[in-house]
Order: sequence, then structure tokens, then C-alpha cells
Amino acid sequence: MQAGVKVVLTAATVVYPLVVYLGFGRWNPVWIALLLAGLMVLRAWSGRDPVWLAAAAGAALLGAAAGLDGSYLPLKLYPLMVSAVLLAVFSFSLLRPPTVVERIARLGEPDLPPEAVAYTRKVTIAWCGFFVVNGGISAATALWGSEQSWLLYNGLLSYVFIGLFFAGEWMLRRRVRARLATGSGHG
Repeated sequence: MQAGVKVVLTAATVVYPLVVYLGFGRWNPVWIALLLAGLMVLRAWSGRDPVWLAAAAGAALLGAAAGLDGSYLPLKLYPLMVSAVLLAVFSFSLLRPPTVVERIARLGEPDLPPEAVAYTRKVTIAWCGFFVVNGGISAATALWGSEQSWLLYNGLLSYVFIGLFFAGEWMLRRRVRARLATGSGHG
């Protein structure tokens, strides 16, 4: 049951930009803000994850801002907030290891060699850079872009870029592992 709830909540999070886009001029932003805040509270509750608790708090603030001024801008800033929360989590893990990427890697390989730990640190830094760029583009589309450009980036392109980043890192990791296995270099 818990896994099914997480899948539904993840799907709802992914389609959030489309809901905002369809709501422009049709629905009061307060209703979308309440939907977003409720979604984040459910997401935080289902996983008891501090990242989603922070996102829920941020969503509540954005929702309150949307309610106070009746504007869609706070709702359009939600993808920026998610990037900022993830940037904070990944950055903090660099200061207080193990990094987020190392924790994930250890789920499949508990005894990571030192070279792999160093590699996971580099990947965590790369993700931090990704979140800065992604958040910057999200902010630019929210502040200066049309509703269509905001939806295109936040509802499609950002997910494509996340997928490309994952795929690129996966291919690089395979090369690094092969090189370490043959003893021909350092990761």
C-alpha cells in the first residue's frame, strides 16, 4: 500500500506544472496552492523524509503567498524551490558525509572502495551544479517567460535533462568501474 501511495504522489508531483498551466486564468491560485500544499504534506507523511518535509513547508509558504496576492507567480516558483531544497540537501551532505550519492550507492554495494567513495563525492558535486542551473532556468521561466515556456521547461525539458544527466552518469560510472577493475587508472 505504501509503495502505491508513493507512486501516485510522485506522478502527481510530475504533472504539477501541467495543473498550474491549465489553471492559468481558470482557477483561483489559492485552490492550486492548497492542492500543492496538500500534495507535499502527503508526500512528506508517506516517506517521513526530511527533504519532503522541507518541500511541504516551502509549498505552504508559496501557497500562502499565492493566496495573499492572488497571483500565479508563487505557484510557478515551486520548481525553483524543489531545486533549492535538493541543492541544500546534496550540498549539506558534502559537508557532513556520507554524501547523498554515496548513501544511494551503498544500498547496492555496502563495501564501497575509497575510489568509489571519491567518485560519489564528485557526482554529488555535479548534481549540485545541475540543481543550480535547473533552478536558475526554472526561475527565469517563472519570472520572465511566457506561461508556455514555463510549462515547456518545468513540465517537460527539466525531466528530460534529469534523465539525460542520470544516463550520462550511468555510462560514465560504467567506464570508471571498468577502468578501476583493470587497474589502469583512478576514479
